[in-house]
Amino acid sequence: MAAALALAGASPLATPVVASPVVASEPDEILLQRAGEADFILLGENTHGTREYYHERARITLELVRAGEVRAVAIEGDYAGGERVNRYVRGLGGDRTARQALSSFDEFPAWMWRNQEFETFVEALRTINLERPPEDRVGVYGIDVYDLAGAADAVVAYLKARDARAAAQVERAYSTLTRHGREMSGYARAVARGGSQQTEAQAGVRALAALPPLQGEDAEARFAAERAAATVVAGEEYFRVQVETGYSWNARDRRMAAAAIAVHRHVNRTGPDAGVVIWAHNTHVGDARETSMQERGEVSLGQLLREQGRAYLVGFFTDGGQVMAAEEWGEAPRVHRVRKSLPGSHEYELARGADRQVVLHDPAPASTAKRRLQRAIGVVYLPHQEREAHYIEATPERQFDAVIFVRHTNPVRPHARATAAVRAN
Repeated sequence: MAAALALAGASPLATPVVASPVVASEPDEILLQRAGEADFILLGENTHGTREYYHERARITLELVRAGEVRAVAIEGDYAGGERVNRYVRGLGGDRTARQALSSFDEFPAWMWRNQEFETFVEALRTINLERPPEDRVGVYGIDVYDLAGAADAVVAYLKARDARAAAQVERAYSTLTRHGREMSGYARAVARGGSQQTEAQAGVRALAALPPLQGEDAEARFAAERAAATVVAGEEYFRVQVETGYSWNARDRRMAAAAIAVHRHVNRTGPDAGVVIWAHNTHVGDARETSMQERGEVSLGQLLREQGRAYLVGFFTDGGQVMAAEEWGEAPRVHRVRKSLPGSHEYELARGADRQVVLHDPAPASTAKRRLQRAIGVVYLPHQEREAHYIEATPERQFDAVIFVRHTNPVRPHARATAAVRAN
């Protein structure tokens, strides 16, 4: 899939940093060329609420889409929200604008996807798609595990149009899960009492597998139902493992990796092989084996896809600025000032160079690579606990295939209704 690509509208680079034997005057173009050769192009962020990261990821993604290197975009977002956006960018459904299509991202942290930056990307992708035949259009898929209720509704709705009896059976099975709400605190109590519903969560998968093969039916609709059924299974496992072990990170990342692989298989079922771009946090995108996460027994989405071969991992970093984040899970977000990076950290080293840098890492392990601190801010930011809450140790030369650094960043601009607090049930 390698192609000569140019990053349209890319910011000019002053003294670009290239941590690699490659001699390059245009690191952006080399990054795009290498990304275009991968099955999975993972584009990260070291915060969930930074405007520039959305801009950079959109620019890279759209160039790869225009070049025919990518057939899907997978996001660290919920199933139902992703599927509604998927229909919109393909020219389907009843939404007239990207803002309307994004409104199904209605649970915390809604502002992570319901913002002006992602809205602009969605409109741009739709514009490209509408100039192509339907079979060549690029989709958007939510691959996270939280949206059990929305996914369950989608499975039942699909089955009702094809097998009413199966739909009723699946709906009854799912009711043991969906009655607990999105936070699943009630299910957690049931699991603690020995009342898990693993078998019930599998009902949709079994019912879809029993349907006759597609005969002239929309393959995208069937795939959406299959992904919804898989999301119910993934969500049940995530919440159950959280109760049984106290920690469900690995369950989540393994399920997201499986979802990404399923998307890649689906979009490449016809035509020449093309890649899947994934937007997610650096801690998911980077290879956990090259960080202190490994010492806690954690794996990552990027690690799992890299082990499959042909994955290209890009991390994003800043030295300071502002970020949109909450102070507690479920609380309304606000704009926070991002503290300057700690001395000796990866970001601190990058801040000694240009305001924007593209750092290309050699595919082989760097003999001079060393571990240092690396910042990771999620949807919650605790600046008063900066070192303890928001730094890991990592060897970025092996954790990522490339790094993009922006010295001073700004917060995303959320839609008006995307900033409300969400209380746990």
